[in-house]
Amino acid sequence: MRESLLLVGAALLGLCATLPEGLARADGRAMRPNIMPVSEIKPGMKGYGLTVFEGTKPERFDVEVIGVLQNFRPRQEVILIKTHHPRLEVAKVVAGMSGSPIYIDGKMIGAYAYGWTFGSEPVAGVTPIRTMLDEMALPLPDTINGWPLHLVPGKKSERRASANDARGRFRGEVGHYDVREHAEEVARTVYESSPTPVRPVATPLLVGGLTPGAIRLASELLSPIGLEPLQTGGGSSTPEPDAPKQFEDGGAIGVELIRGDMSATGLGTVTRVEGDKLVAFGHPMMEAGNTALPTAIGKVLWVLASEQRSFKIGMPVRSMGTLVNDRVASIVVSQSAKAPVIPVKMEIHGVPGMPLSTWNFEVAHERFLTPSFLAVALGSGLQSVANEQQDVTWSATSTLKIKGYGAITLHDFGVAMGGTPDAGEFARASIVRAAGAVLNNPWQSAELEGIETRVDLHYARELYRLRGAELVASEIDAGEPARIRLTLVPFSGPVLQKTLSVPLPAYLAGRTLTLDIAPGYTEERDRAAPDTLAELIHNFEDPIQPPKSVVVSYASPDATVTHKGRIATDLPMGALDSLRPTSTSIAPDTYTTTVRQAYPLDQYLVGRDRVTVTIRPVVR
Repeated sequence: MRESLLLVGAALLGLCATLPEGLARADGRAMRPNIMPVSEIKPGMKGYGLTVFEGTKPERFDVEVIGVLQNFRPRQEVILIKTHHPRLEVAKVVAGMSGSPIYIDGKMIGAYAYGWTFGSEPVAGVTPIRTMLDEMALPLPDTINGWPLHLVPGKKSERRASANDARGRFRGEVGHYDVREHAEEVARTVYESSPTPVRPVATPLLVGGLTPGAIRLASELLSPIGLEPLQTGGGSSTPEPDAPKQFEDGGAIGVELIRGDMSATGLGTVTRVEGDKLVAFGHPMMEAGNTALPTAIGKVLWVLASEQRSFKIGMPVRSMGTLVNDRVASIVVSQSAKAPVIPVKMEIHGVPGMPLSTWNFEVAHERFLTPSFLAVALGSGLQSVANEQQDVTWSATSTLKIKGYGAITLHDFGVAMGGTPDAGEFARASIVRAAGAVLNNPWQSAELEGIETRVDLHYARELYRLRGAELVASEIDAGEPARIRLTLVPFSGPVLQKTLSVPLPAYLAGRTLTLDIAPGYTEERDRAAPDTLAELIHNFEDPIQPPKSVVVSYASPDATVTHKGRIATDLPMGALDSLRPTSTSIAPDTYTTTVRQAYPLDQYLVGRDRVTVTIRPVVR
């Protein structure tokens, strides 16, 4: 055998439905008259598979059984096959064929799903169909993270409570969402929880309308969880006139994570359609459990052969269905369920010769994928329009609409010296952090109704570099301000000096105080830790100091408490003891606050420094 088995997969999804009564054995392993159990499969058996090599119509390829690997995954075998087809003799094992149904003696045995990296012959692993059908039989909730599935009226379906568990939720501090940290968490959940050393090979994610920088960001965020972006172009959100109107076994299927002026689609193959449901993949996409991602009928343009990893180039041609279950052995999709998407509009102003550039697209509504693809898409739009070999200063104003909570406005900005802004800038953007924090809140399901972003560009380096800071006097009397002289170096022009007068209260007498000097855009305002979604949303309103400013700060010795999303300062001695109730454990918490004083600048500041001042006690 080769070194290790790796998932070849492609994002396959489709329809899902409940099993008719009487089609499952007592041991829970699904049975059908037209499927063959693994126990009957012998080396040398011959059959065929179905997949799309070009267009939308499935074609046959021949297969021969090599043998069965026991316990490939916990209580799951994998069937080794050799494939025969003119295209597969060249391409060997193909990403995008994942889920292709395999038949012997006219009975389905499973889904083409695994392969060896750098394999020199067309040998693949097949996931047994019975394990996939077991996952199809799992009952669906009425809602997924608060989103109603809208299954076909009249369909009988065993349902359970709403799925809104902690799977996939960001585990960092509430209100301090970071999409890169979230990517690392999801990768650990997918891989480190697995009891086997087998890891999915990156599922090819076919992207279109994205800049190389945005694709690099997408790869950074998504490759660790098995989704590898490949620049191949993409389709529009309008169905092609001759596109098939239903999924079929062996047909192409995609997961639409972005669609519109930009696109990102996982392309794969349908394994088996039963009523409103289908199974695909033969392996998980993210092992996300219940989820709700839009799917589409796909079209294959070409099978690209590669020494490292061959893959299908294709695109979605008709949006249809929703991925509702992402499990170990398969993906389950419902044709009738309607997946939530977030409409996004981005306008870019200030480009010479191009007064306005507008991007319209939709992003899948999911805890991790939404902030990831939002960062990628907004970064791509900015980078593609501001693609100039000169300094660029940009600012962005975004509106985030949250169902039941209205809209909040967020501000972002940046300076790109000597060329195109980095698409990765938006991974740290306020709009991405806010969207991620709201979707990952621990209290209730939240629905994002829309995002609008306006970016203004100015082709100049509006930037001061902080060369240094010094005190006018290192010792001052109690009640006097500390005076700090800053040396600022602009991009061009003479060096500037600016003196700041920092008020310090008289009760700090006898202390030696450290004063930190930093750009305004790096300093967040003090906020109480939120206890509800409403408080979390409120905290994102005006979250930082003025961007074009310098901020002087020091740790406050004052008694400060937080309670019910509010901060109380300047409390008298003993006040905290008086505020503690005797009939409940819900009480104000002590809070370490920082005193900040902002001083406006006409340009952004880069750099930080600190000085130490001694405050002489008052002589009586």
